[in-house]
Amino acid sequence: MKSAYELAIERLAKSDPTANRPLNPAKKARLAEIDRVYQGKLAEREIFLKQQLESARVAANAEELEKISKQIASERARLEEEREEEKERVRKS
Repeated sequence: MKSAYELAIERLAKSDPTANRPLNPAKKARLAEIDRVYQGKLAEREIFLKQQLESARVAANAEELEKISKQIASERARLEEEREEEKERVRKS
């Protein structure tokens, strides 16, 4: 007899047959390329914003420090979300 877990897994596999399909080398390479591109974009934005953050720190501008810190977090989250969306498109294609 199968457990409830095993039955649920089988139902999921039937509903989405592409979910457990292994990635081919071309897709793996594309996913790695996407990671490299977005790591570069993230590094570029962080360098730029950290320079602004340091300028605000030197000027002792607390409002600007908080604003830039929030912007860094926002940019990071946005870029990571974009990267995951693009990777998901590649996986589904």
